[in-house]
Amino acid sequence: MRTLGFLGVAHIHTPNFIAQINDRPDEFRVKAVWDSQPERAEIAAGHLSCGAVEDYGAILADAAIDAVVITSETVLHRALVEGAAAAGKDMFVEKPLAIDADDAFAMQKAIDAAGVIFQIGHFMRGYPVYRALKRLIDDGALGRITRIRHCNAHHGAIEGWFDAGRGWYADGWRWMTDLEQAGMGGFGDLGAHSLDMLMWLMGDVDAVTAQTGALLGKYPCDEYGEGMLRFANGAIGTIAAGWADHWRGPPIWVSGTKGLAYVDEGKLYVKSAHAAEADGGEWTELPEALPHAFVLFLDALVGKDVSLISAQEAADRTAVMNAFYRAAETNSWVEPRRCQ
Repeated sequence: MRTLGFLGVAHIHTPNFIAQINDRPDEFRVKAVWDSQPERAEIAAGHLSCGAVEDYGAILADAAIDAVVITSETVLHRALVEGAAAAGKDMFVEKPLAIDADDAFAMQKAIDAAGVIFQIGHFMRGYPVYRALKRLIDDGALGRITRIRHCNAHHGAIEGWFDAGRGWYADGWRWMTDLEQAGMGGFGDLGAHSLDMLMWLMGDVDAVTAQTGALLGKYPCDEYGEGMLRFANGAIGTIAAGWADHWRGPPIWVSGTKGLAYVDEGKLYVKSAHAAEADGGEWTELPEALPHAFVLFLDALVGKDVSLISAQEAADRTAVMNAFYRAAETNSWVEPRRCQ
């Protein structure tokens, strides 16, 4: 039995994580919950049948707590992550790791130095179509990749998903639209998953540019945006993301010197003379789906051999997203900061 604590329960994904823990009562129990708003901590603790604490230091100092789940406002991540690392607690951190690249790299160093189990909430790597696509790219079936595009969007702003009265709390998930607390709006929130996918497939990023918008005007932040990336290997990538789309549409398109591949309606299509039966039709040689990133974290805590996302990967993605927002502010190309 592993004992957990929650450091913040503000994120919109928190209910799903709590449900995952409650589904495994023989393996996990949550001893305590902390949040910057005590009323939120009490509500979440009620769903976990545990107590709420007023000071997160009590969770960090409790030797009985093996690991922590950090689903606080993003602006609080550095203090919580560094505290958890210093206490030797394994940790799951909801994405993004940080608002600022310098904070992200400081967290990376603390996590790596502590040698604890770490996971962040990027979950798309487990989709069968993406796992198959990565194999095709790595095997060279598409040749050298020239262009890659990813779209991740929903209608959250249109439908008011973050408004007061939505979800568990009286103020809903409104903090996620506050740039001082979240550091980004719709483009960064959903684009974080697109960025993880493209960097997982293509590697390091040399420079980025972006434009964001808020024509709906429902929230005091960007509601959608488009970004362009220049990868170190010479490929050009684009990201479309936000909370203002009525339809998600095809999520990814990859074009290379020997072929192309794309996903539509959950199916992968491949055309390449360098892969058997890749005539442009549906590609059916798909691996099994992997569990959600949070489930993989729970699996790692009980000793299962699973693949997790490293603190370096999480920090690098924060740095690139930070560069996107600086590029949008300055209408220019920006190089992501590097870990010093």
